Amino acid sequence: MIGHRLRIALFIVLAFSLQGSLLGGVRLAGFAPDMMLLVPIAFGIADGSERGAVVGFAAGLVADLFLQTPLGLSALTFSLVGFGVGAVQGNVIRAAGWITLLTASVGSAAGVVGFAVLGLMIGQDQLISTDLPLVAAAVALRNAPLAVPAVRLASWAVAPDRTLERSYAR
Repeated sequence: MIGHRLRIALFIVLAFSLQGSLLGGVRLAGFAPDMMLLVPIAFGIADGSERGAVVGFAAGLVADLFLQTPLGLSALTFSLVGFGVGAVQGNVIRAAGWITLLTASVGSAAGVVGFAVLGLMIGQDQLISTDLPLVAAAVALRNAPLAVPAVRLASWAVAPDRTLERSYAR
């Protein structure tokens, strides 16, 4: 069986591929979902704040390679979002389906705004515009329905390797 690190890497590659090929063309009012931002949100919900932050950093670095913003801006933003979502989700006693959707929506909106604010702090003035609230709301609404399958895939990715557990039980 493949280990959880490889499954996480496969999840990030799948999200990046979907973002570039399929979801980039699916636009509502000119806005597409941000699958790479959904990666740390899904892992934060599925496995907590630490995993959300670490996976967010990795997904952000992959996203940064193809953006015209400073390297590390997405990585920092996605780490903060993954940590925040994991911390909030860890305080929820029973996670109903609508809580996952709400958490993904709020996390997506916070990620878009956080990206712009952190960019402004390092001199990327073009990231702040009057359309920022509209962009944040549109990404939040577009990411919400994708959160359910993303969280399920993230749960699979972090699941323990059962063959390893059985080998120690012998």
